[in-house]
Amino acid sequence: MILQQLVNGLTLGAVYTLIALSFSLVMGILGILNLAIAELFMIGGYIGFAVIVAQLPLPLAILAGMCGAALIAVVIEKVAYEPLRNTPVITPMLSTLGFSIILQNVATNVWGSDPLQLPAEFLGRRFEFGPVSIGAMQLLVLGATIVLVALLAFVVQRTSIGRALRAIAENRDVARLLGVPADRLMLIAFILSGLLAGAAGVLVGLHYAAITPYVGVETGLKAIAVMVIGGTTRIWGALVAGPLIGIAEVMTVAYGGSQIRDFVVYGLMILILLLRPQGILGGARTDQGPRV
Repeated sequence: MILQQLVNGLTLGAVYTLIALSFSLVMGILGILNLAIAELFMIGGYIGFAVIVAQLPLPLAILAGMCGAALIAVVIEKVAYEPLRNTPVITPMLSTLGFSIILQNVATNVWGSDPLQLPAEFLGRRFEFGPVSIGAMQLLVLGATIVLVALLAFVVQRTSIGRALRAIAENRDVARLLGVPADRLMLIAFILSGLLAGAAGVLVGLHYAAITPYVGVETGLKAIAVMVIGGTTRIWGALVAGPLIGIAEVMTVAYGGSQIRDFVVYGLMILILLLRPQGILGGARTDQGPRV
């Protein structure tokens, strides 16, 4: 039973990891909290559902959700961030909050407020490994997360774009003096975050075989908790905190009841803020080291 719950927790944690990475990319590089990411997650799920309903291949649904969310992320960067990037941090954050409400209303008017559901038999196959039963969708979520995280790690650590992003994260002004095209790299950071959020939205929608315009609210808040626990500006902290929160939530529901799962998740976030505000992978409080 415990092994089964661990698998369920890792699956949920994989989704939290992708969305938390999306938040951390923008936070770590640009220093702002893009609250519209929760709705990029939701929009990506709806686009993926539309592709599936059209009976197109599943990989195409995931790719479509990623591209659709990334395209909206470009609009957010141009409209809600770029004109306000020299203002106090709270200003672009509130701007992205307004954008998230707009996206939520757009989704409600386009798809309605009722849950959009897939047939119950869609990817309903399960595989037995001793006492553990793993669904095809769980394998898809875990596998897709591993591939996407590996691709992100390659981009950030091994490419010229990644090196430029890390330079901006260290010191934007110095990076500009060294010839780094900061404006273009900021846009790329938004695009990468949109790609991850869109993928997570499709995977969550497929996993639960349903999606609503409000799915991003609760999941987005928990992804922010994951980001805080892992280290607000340390994107790889989500790799530790995501599974931790997923397992904690699933174990709480299994053995303590669903009524207290949010208490455990956000209680853990508050505890981390009190004892180690820089997060699990953060350095000392005075350390302003590499953020990406």
